[in-house]
Amino acid sequence: MPPILSLRHYSHEVLCHSHDHAQLVFGLAGELQFEVADQGSRVLRHQLAVVPAEARHACGSPRGSQCLVLDLPANDWLERQLGHHADSIQRLLDKPRAMQLDPVQGQLLSWLASSPINDPVIANQGAALLLGSLACGGQHVQPGGLPLAALDSYIEQHAARPLQVADLARLAGLSVARFHARFLAETGRTPMEHLRLQRLRLAERLLLDSDLPVGEVAARVGYASQSAFTAALSRHLGMTPRQLRRGR
Repeated sequence: MPPILSLRHYSHEVLCHSHDHAQLVFGLAGELQFEVADQGSRVLRHQLAVVPAEARHACGSPRGSQCLVLDLPANDWLERQLGHHADSIQRLLDKPRAMQLDPVQGQLLSWLASSPINDPVIANQGAALLLGSLACGGQHVQPGGLPLAALDSYIEQHAARPLQVADLARLAGLSVARFHARFLAETGRTPMEHLRLQRLRLAERLLLDSDLPVGEVAARVGYASQSAFTAALSRHLGMTPRQLRRGR
């Protein structure tokens, strides 16, 4: 059995294997391309891939990446360390999935990565804290359904990029077609409609809570021109950016 926590560097060499314990792979830097039980995803900074016990998985990083890997001990470790939270984590480990950590979980992950995790006390307590934070963040551990909170967090963090539905599908561990169908069924909107809505909601907050130039706000939410942004916001709110700011 490997150490419960370990720092690992991945390269272009593709690794393919399985093991009899569950594993969680937390991204620290770079991009790790991951596939578990034929479900593909990417592990970026402060993202997580879940590998159930016995699940065959493959991973590789053409440009290099660093991850913190949590290998779940066998027996009753979860029950002893997490108490009543153990059931939530056990459900989390039942099937492959990809998730986005929230800012507090990201801080905890960064702290652990810089700690002496070869010390068994720090490793055990650190792993328990990390799992406990996942158990307490209810939106991250609900079985079934799309990880909507994680998707919205990802959209906000990468709003300036030309995001595609495929980016969100990878985060959810689904093909584009399956993701589109499930997203429409669960939210009543297509993924692209939701992406546009989240960008405009972020833009509204930036306009109301900052004095950034309108062109800068447009760039931060992924619009190539201020005029296209103004037209989109006008359709969404019925007012231009300047009219919105005059009313704050």
